Amino acid sequence: MIVLITGTSSGIGLATAITAAKAGFTVVATMRDPGRDGALREAADHAGVTVDVRRLDVTDGASIASCLQDVLEVYGRLDAVVNNAGVSNFDPTMEMSTMEALRANLEVNFFGVVAVSRVAMPLLRAARGRLLTVGSVHGVVGQPFNEAYAAAKCAVEGFMESLAPVAAAHGVRVSVVVPGFVPDTEFGIFPDINRGTIRAASGPYAGTFDGYLDWVRGAGWEGAGQSKWEVAEVVVRTLSEDEPPFRVATSAWVAEYLARKLADPDGSAVQGLARTWIGASV
Repeated sequence: MIVLITGTSSGIGLATAITAAKAGFTVVATMRDPGRDGALREAADHAGVTVDVRRLDVTDGASIASCLQDVLEVYGRLDAVVNNAGVSNFDPTMEMSTMEALRANLEVNFFGVVAVSRVAMPLLRAARGRLLTVGSVHGVVGQPFNEAYAAAKCAVEGFMESLAPVAAAHGVRVSVVVPGFVPDTEFGIFPDINRGTIRAASGPYAGTFDGYLDWVRGAGWEGAGQSKWEVAEVVVRTLSEDEPPFRVATSAWVAEYLARKLADPDGSAVQGLARTWIGASV
C-alpha cells in the first residue's frame, strides 16, 4: 500500500509514518518544511525503516498538486491518504482573539484537509483506496477557550461524514480517527500554557479561564492521556481493515467521552442512513 501522510515532522504524523512503514506500507511522509525532517529520519533509522520525505504545504494548492503528481509518477498509484497536518490553538475566546487568527486556524485545520482530499480523490478512486483524517474529540464535543480549533475539527467531521457515503459508492473508504489528549505532542502542552499571558488577554473572561484551567490541570483529563504511538497504531490498523468504520475512537476513554454526545459513536448508523439517500447498497 502506498500511503501519503501530511504533517509528519512531529507528533502523531511522525509516529504514523514510522508505524505504517514498520507494517510494510510504502510511506510518503510530507511536511511543510522538509528541513524539519530530522526527528522523523532519526526515528526511521532507529526503527530500521525508510520513508520518502516530500514537501507538501496544505495551504498551498500548487504544493499539493506537485506532490501528488510526483507520487503518481514515482509509484504509479496512491492507495491511501492520512490527513494529519494541523495547528493547535488556545486563545482567550473568540471575542478576544482576532479574525486573522481564527481564519488562519481554519485554513490549516479545515481547508487544508479539504484541499488535499480534493486533489487525492481521483487517485484514491482509481486505487479503490482510503481517505483517513485525524480528527479530535473537540470536533465532537467543543472545548472552552479553544473555539477556532473545535470549529475546524467540527467542520472536518461534517465534511467527511457528508463525503463518506458518496466516496464509498465509488470505492473509497473514508474514516476519521478521533484521539483525545495526547501529551507527547505539541498539541498536548496546553496544561503547561502560560496562564498569566492568556489570563491577561482574556479581559472579562479571566476568572472563567482560571476555572477552566484549574479543571484541566486537575481531574478534567484524568484517564484521557495516550501516546502518539498508540494513536498511530489505531490509524494504521484502520487503514488495514477491509471495512473500517467512519469514526474510530483511539481509546476506551475517547469512546466513552464521545458516547456522551453521540448515540452512534462509530458512525455506522448515520452512514447506513446516508447511503440510502444516494441509492447505494455498499
